[in-house]
Amino acid sequence: MTVPSSDAVLCDVTDTSSEELSGFILKKVMEKVKFPDNISRVSLCLYEGPPGQGGMQGGGAPVTSALVLLSGGLDSTTVLAYALKKGYDVATLSFDYGQRHNIELLSSRSVADFYGVENTVFKIDLRQVGGSSLTSEMPVEKRDIEKIGESVPNTYVPGRNTIFLSVAAAIAEVRGGIDRIMIGANAIDYSGYPDCRPAYFSAMERALSLGTRIGNEKGGFHIEVPLQYLSKAEIIRLGSSLGAPYHLTTSCYEGKRPACGRCDSCQLRLRGLHGGGPKRPAGI
Repeated sequence: MTVPSSDAVLCDVTDTSSEELSGFILKKVMEKVKFPDNISRVSLCLYEGPPGQGGMQGGGAPVTSALVLLSGGLDSTTVLAYALKKGYDVATLSFDYGQRHNIELLSSRSVADFYGVENTVFKIDLRQVGGSSLTSEMPVEKRDIEKIGESVPNTYVPGRNTIFLSVAAAIAEVRGGIDRIMIGANAIDYSGYPDCRPAYFSAMERALSLGTRIGNEKGGFHIEVPLQYLSKAEIIRLGSSLGAPYHLTTSCYEGKRPACGRCDSCQLRLRGLHGGGPKRPAGI
């Protein structure tokens, strides 16, 4: 699979309508990416939904409802800003899972309050699973930035995104009217987590659609991953043009203020803020 070039999804959206914004990014991604038969386009780009859906459309078309997974970091905050720009009817979902960096829950609440959107905090103790420095006393792995993404670090939380997306689907199904889950995962500037890759989201989208009432009766869930092929610098440029409140966000895996500056998340954030580009992972 080829990856979009660094300018594939950049645009000045300050004076751009939601339709122009999403259309531009969708067109650029579709131009740049070759999709294997076993990977859904829905997972890799900005899915617009069937005709007659979409935020802020005229002619009495219904507004799309979305549940945004909000961690309080750069990426999820950018996704929230993007969803609101598109005119989606948005609620947010955060997780208190026993994480070392639970300071992120304060950031999630601050970001949600900034936008005036609902923020639900779901509690689940993944310390019972263990196996991660984020849910145990294991020291957080620190490595050179050029090594990030080459292997799966000990900050990987086994099953985390699978659990989060399953809970999100259950909540969306019970509440009714929400068939879209948005997540700020990335396969360019990322730590190498298996559950942040395009094929994973394609498979989860299919699984959630097969295993839910919405999937059986209303056409299924859509997992929207709008930042999939953006570098951290590109994400920050996009979010800044949307007015995302980055001053309210936190990224440090140590949960420190000031941040440690050495964990994967801190280093990727710093590189993005300074405009640095990523090493493109092979095979994506």
